[in-house]
Amino acid sequence: MSRTRKGEKQDVSNCSYHVVHKLPPGDTPYVRAKHVQLVEKDPDAAIVLFWKAINAGDRVDSALKDMAIVMKQQDRAEEAIEAIKSFRNLCSKQAQESLDNVLVDLYKQKCGKVEDQIDLLKQKLRMIYQGEAFNGKPTKTARSHGRKFQVTIKQETSRILGNLGWAYMQQGNYLAAEVVYSKAQEIDPDANKACNLCLCLMKQTRYSEAQTVLEHVLQGKLLGSDEPKSRNRAEELLKELNQCQSTVFSSNSLGLKIEDAFLEGLDQLMNQWTPFRSRRLPIFEEISPFRDQLAC
Repeated sequence: MSRTRKGEKQDVSNCSYHVVHKLPPGDTPYVRAKHVQLVEKDPDAAIVLFWKAINAGDRVDSALKDMAIVMKQQDRAEEAIEAIKSFRNLCSKQAQESLDNVLVDLYKQKCGKVEDQIDLLKQKLRMIYQGEAFNGKPTKTARSHGRKFQVTIKQETSRILGNLGWAYMQQGNYLAAEVVYSKAQEIDPDANKACNLCLCLMKQTRYSEAQTVLEHVLQGKLLGSDEPKSRNRAEELLKELNQCQSTVFSSNSLGLKIEDAFLEGLDQLMNQWTPFRSRRLPIFEEISPFRDQLAC
């Protein structure tokens, strides 16, 4: 009996150890990689062990994602991008969406990958339209800082559009970014996207429109308006806006134009995917045509 009790105590101890360090149970290549990453805090050694886990077929979905995240933290974004592209075919269908999200973050970090980021974000929007996002469900469970929460298709669409707008801004294509941010705000408005939309309008010297957008943030009408980071940014933009309003340029002189068929008529493009119309999600019924906005 004493042996049994000792064994039971040992099992409890092992369980507590894994819980405290947020480690999966067992002694596989993936578990060893997580131990080195989280307990020993040796990212380079962890990357080597994640490679071994992938080659051994041990929790490949998690191993590839975790390795890419550690590589990103080590400023090895290029390697992480190539690793995901090379080995994602070994991962399950359920893991592809998470890998795409990691790729988007990597493209943001890696200069010169804006076009790749834009292409990936457009593909994610197509997946939502075709009913393939969230494995066809209207919501998914996400995790942040150890906390679980539900994300709706509406929120995900707005988030992806926000990332797409940011990518266009990196290209200096403020008109395209404005169109995308405006659409994102129609779906699920928040203070951060409003500030970016304001900046896009300012870059086009459309100061009165920019001020209207900014006032919604400063008046606390949007989600996140009360967060110090958002409010500080809004106040900085207001100062910049006040300085800019004394100088007026023609927006045509900026040479801003949209040369992207995806943006010139998103609804029209969606209508071309007729085989998937019966599976598309209601969120796209709520998006008004981009063309109407561009004609103004």
